[in-house]
Amino acid sequence: MPTTFTMHAPAKINLFLHITGKREDGLHLLQSVMVFVDVGDELEFSPHDSLFLDVEGPFAADMPSPHGNLAYKAAQLLSAEYKVPMRGRITLTKRLPVASGIAGGSSDAATALRGLAKLWGLPEEKDRLRRIGAQLGADVPACLTGRPVWTEGIGERVTVLPDMPAMSFVLVNPMVATPTPEVFARFRNKFSPALQFSGRRKSMHEWIADLKLYRNDLTSAAMEVTPEIRGVLAALRETPNCHFARLSGSGATCFGVFDHAQAATAAVNKLKHQYPDWWVSAASLMA
Repeated sequence: MPTTFTMHAPAKINLFLHITGKREDGLHLLQSVMVFVDVGDELEFSPHDSLFLDVEGPFAADMPSPHGNLAYKAAQLLSAEYKVPMRGRITLTKRLPVASGIAGGSSDAATALRGLAKLWGLPEEKDRLRRIGAQLGADVPACLTGRPVWTEGIGERVTVLPDMPAMSFVLVNPMVATPTPEVFARFRNKFSPALQFSGRRKSMHEWIADLKLYRNDLTSAAMEVTPEIRGVLAALRETPNCHFARLSGSGATCFGVFDHAQAATAAVNKLKHQYPDWWVSAASLMA
């Protein structure tokens, strides 16, 4: 077994999210560009004869019991798939708000799959991990990549995009949990037409110009569930140098896009002063 090591579980941002249809089983079809940032949770893995999951950090109290945690469920599925015993200690430092539209739980699950595969000495079989991940949630296969991706279907069809230029974000959550099933249940808009998306933009400004043409189709439904989202978007749009602001996923986390890290930091300072009860963080695109 390897010695103790840590892995970053990055937050996800949906740069846009279009709902294109609905399956007979009730699940919605979507198209989205998802990126991952340097803000996130952290998982520490260490050897142990049986499996333990400890949760600490600022949002630990909002997490389910260990056996209900997606990281623990990931361990169960990985153990069953490879027919190996569950063992090791996972310490999850929960820094991302829960039920917030930035795939905190899915990213934790994906990181648990990768970390336990390393801890247990399993072969590097990315396709096999993605199949396991899809059983845990639609975002987990994308989270396993940690790269900008184009996602379709219910999120299980993942295409890694070409490298993107550096981008700076500000993430804001009004500290109101927004359950994804409730948001989708309130979605009543017309379906968006399907897109072809290559991701072959060169500069940050080309990306921003194109992204402004798209939207998050879940915004109205999310505002019905969590009206505070409207105020978050307005506050972001009023900050200097914000190109545009948008909801991520089903919310309630929203993001603003900025030219550079200094502008994002200035926006964070302004928003924290104005809204001390919100969770506000600067973030940069992961290389």
